[in-house]
Order: sequence, then structure tokens, then C-alpha cells
Amino acid sequence: MTHDHDLVLRPTAAQTEAALNPPPGRNGGDLVVETLAGLGATTVFGLPGQHALGMFDALRRSDLRYIGLRVENNAGFAADAYGRITGEAAPLLLSTGPGALTSLAALQEARAASAPVLAVSSQVPTAGLGGGRHGYLHELPDQAASFRGVVKSVHTVRTQSQIPSAIAEAWTSALTVPHGPVWVEIPQDVLLAETPIPVVTGGDTFPEELPPRPELTAVAADLLTRAQRPAIIAGGGVVRADASKKLRQLAERLQIPVVTTFGGKGAFPWTHPLSLQSWLEDRHTTDFLEDADVLLVVGSGLGELSSNYHTFTPRGRVIQIEADLGKLESNHPALGIHADARLALQALLETVGERTDPAAPERVRAVLDKVRERIASQELTLEQDVLAAVRGALPPGAPSFWDMTILAYWAWSAFDAKAPNTMHSAQGAGGLGYGFPAALGAAAADPTHPVLAVSGDGGALYSIAELATARQYDLNVTWLIVDDGGYGILREYMTDAFGEPTATELTRPDYVALAESFGVPGVRTSPQTLEADLAKALAAPGPSVVVLPAVLRMFAPTHLG
Repeated sequence: MTHDHDLVLRPTAAQTEAALNPPPGRNGGDLVVETLAGLGATTVFGLPGQHALGMFDALRRSDLRYIGLRVENNAGFAADAYGRITGEAAPLLLSTGPGALTSLAALQEARAASAPVLAVSSQVPTAGLGGGRHGYLHELPDQAASFRGVVKSVHTVRTQSQIPSAIAEAWTSALTVPHGPVWVEIPQDVLLAETPIPVVTGGDTFPEELPPRPELTAVAADLLTRAQRPAIIAGGGVVRADASKKLRQLAERLQIPVVTTFGGKGAFPWTHPLSLQSWLEDRHTTDFLEDADVLLVVGSGLGELSSNYHTFTPRGRVIQIEADLGKLESNHPALGIHADARLALQALLETVGERTDPAAPERVRAVLDKVRERIASQELTLEQDVLAAVRGALPPGAPSFWDMTILAYWAWSAFDAKAPNTMHSAQGAGGLGYGFPAALGAAAADPTHPVLAVSGDGGALYSIAELATARQYDLNVTWLIVDDGGYGILREYMTDAFGEPTATELTRPDYVALAESFGVPGVRTSPQTLEADLAKALAAPGPSVVVLPAVLRMFAPTHLG
């Protein structure tokens, strides 16, 4: 009797020949790039360094496309966006010590946003591992410890034979829900030494799915079917699971209003009669959600931003579907369903009964009318006009990447993403400098659409060097820089809190001239000409910069009482 687990895939004659006679001149770095290619990678991001040269030398013997950025953190942001757009693990090649550590902020964002990034770093020579003070260049007592609290998993390689398995294991970890960044480190001497190991020709991995427990979805389906005033909060997990259609089917079948979190932009159609849009930082929305007798939260941990800064206190029964076990019931007691959003929504669709609620669209309109009235009372026409100009200029299927800037905070609440997985920001970890390098990664992933990056002048200075990357690889990214002469949102926060700002004002360059010095076309625009100038830049191939000198204001918060 033969069992499935007894079956062994036998190598072909060609594979046997290749294994017995590997090409000369290969090193440990070749094992890295061969394994990545075998797993399905086509593009890698990174920055070379002395200890990592074995990997980078091997790139020229491979078919992998390399996109080299100027700062490791920016390379991490680019890989993050590539992973978000493609759903594939994005390789990020880095050097030891300072090079590795410079990527930490990007990896924190990838972890917070569940973006699959496979970081492969060099290490000091094998003799230096173990925490001794050997004095190697870039030496850290325990480099892996710096990443263990940031990434999903850490994998330290000590011999060449461990490379294929360690990278495959890390790849599986990155693509197991919830997706996220992983870390592999390989000593310099292991990367440089000639290898007798055969060429890596395969490496299929099969991340396990995360289905819901049927007894839990049965209870959830019953609660939703019998609810009087249900509501749905759809988070980034819906987008990452490609579950937007299933969400819409469930909402329409049960006539349930839906609000999307800032990470879940596009998960539900913006103008749908059941759409509460994304006005989570508004007390009218918060009141509506608190009044729900059954609240279905899909793919969100109800963190600070999604809960109107933790002022949201649901009074009804909460059902939470979440792939990240650490987020399950972390903020509110719930019927917690640890599952992938797509599989859980499918299970609900197969289980729920019929429910009618002809008044639901009217209740949604009433909430949105109150939100509009509140915003209209604050004389914020400039801000709304600028956001509308960006939406008007951006083609419906084109992705956008937003830095931590006032216009992005407006976009979180008020921007129609048009489609799932098209609007991204750094609101997971909240670090500056994300927008432009992330947009470069998205352009590398899909050159068929123009890509928009939006930054303030403060965030732009974090990644201005990547204009050289955009030009070198001719990446189709238009960068909108809103120049208000400082850290605008911090200026507002400090003025509100202390009466005047400190350390928020910036001396900044002429961004148009600076862009042109990199060979990137630049234009200075105004609120009146923004839509036309931005549309023209987006329609032109290759990189471009549009600078908008403007001081924008935020709408008043509702969480301060």
C-alpha cells in the first residue's frame, strides 16, 4: 500500500545531469539568487555593501531584475509596495550592520500593514557569530535581535547547505496569513565561498490557508441574520485577502451598511447606497457604529485610527474576523474568528439567511449628510478642492502612495480609492518618507499604470535621493509634493497644544530645480491648475515631479470631547 507521503518526485535526466555537473564559479550568493528565482521571484530590491557582495555578484549570473535604491529604508518601502501590489514576497537584499539597521522603519511598516517582504542580509564572517567582540566591520553582538521584534520570523544561516531551505522557510512565513516581512541573514564567508552544491532548480512552497472554525461562523451568521441594526467595519485584511466582492455580496444580501478603515480603502464601493465611506475620524460615524446591535469587523484590529482614537465603545455584539491572532479581541470583547477574510466571508455567505432592511440606505445618507455639514462649517474649501483635483487627475485604476502629510490624512477619510488595492499609505507604522519610494516599487511591479506619490515637503526630504532611482530605471511615477515650509501636521498639533510650534519649520530646496537636476521634469502648480498639471504629468511616461506650494489645514477632530 502506497501513501501520499511516500511519493517522491524523481529528478529528470536533465536535472540529474545539471546536479552532477554544476557550472563553475558559483558561490553562496548564487544559492541565494537561484533559490529566490526557484520560488518565483522576478524582481529584487536592495543596496550593496561589503559583506553582501557575494549576493550582488551572483545577480549578474541570474535572470532576476534588480532595482537599486539609494537608502536601505527606501529600498524596504519599495519592496513593501511591490509585495502589496503583487501579493508576492518581495526580496530585499541588504548588507550587515548599518545597512541592515537602516531598513528597520520600513520593515516595521511592512509588519503593521501585512506586506510580504523577504529581507536577505549578510552577516559578519561565521567566526564572528555568537556575541563575541571580534571587531569585524559592521559587527553587532546579535544582529538578529534587532529584527526579532519587528519581523514575523528570523532565520540565521551558518552553512551553504542551509541557504535554500532557510530562504524557502522564510518565503513561506512571509506569505502565510497574515502576510509580513521576514529576515534571513547569511555570513559573508558563506556568501563568498565557492560552492559544490548543485544549482537550485525548484523551491515550491505552499503557505497554509487559514479557514474559519465552522461553529463560530454558524453563530456569526445567526447573529447577522437576526440583527436589527447591523453594521460592518471592513479593514485592510479584506483588501489583502482579495475579498472585496464577497464583502459586497454579504452586505447586499443582508442590507448592512459598511465603513472601510484607512487601511481598507477600496474594499467597498465608495458611492454604494450602503457605503458609509471612510469617515472613521468623525463622531457621527462613531455614534452610528456604537448603536449597531451586531457589528461585524473584518480584517481590522480596531486600533487607534480605526476606533476614532479609542473613543469608540460598541454597545452591541461584536464579531471580529482577523488573520492576525494578536489582534483578535485585543481592543474589544468579541466573537473572535481567527481566519483569512476571504474564507470567513465565503463561509458566512454559505450560512446566513435572508434579511431585508429598506431603511438602511436612508440611515447611511443621514450619517454622510451630517459629516458633510460638519466639514462644511469649517471653511475647508481649499483642502477639498485640492483632494478633488488629485482624484480627477488620477486614472481610476492607477495606484497611489501617500506619505504622512495633511493631504494624506484628508485622503484617509475623504478620498474615493475607486478600487481595492489601489490606495496605500504608511498609516500602519506612521513613519515619514514612505510615499515616493513605495510608488517606485509599485511602478516596478506593474508598469501598465502610472503611479502617484503624495508627500509633504518634510517627508519628501526623506527620500529625495530616490529621484536618481526613478530616473535610472525610468519608473513611471509622478510625485506630488505639497510644500508648506515645514512639518505641517506637527505645526498644527503643537499650535493647538502649546499655542505655538517648535522645530516644525524647514528650509527647503527649490523642488522643481532639484528634480530637473536629476533629469526629472518638474512643474510648479497652484490649486487652480493642479488637476490639469497633475493629469499631464501622469500621462507622460517616466518620472515627474509636481510641486504645490500650499498650507493645508486639517478638519477638526471629534475624539477630544
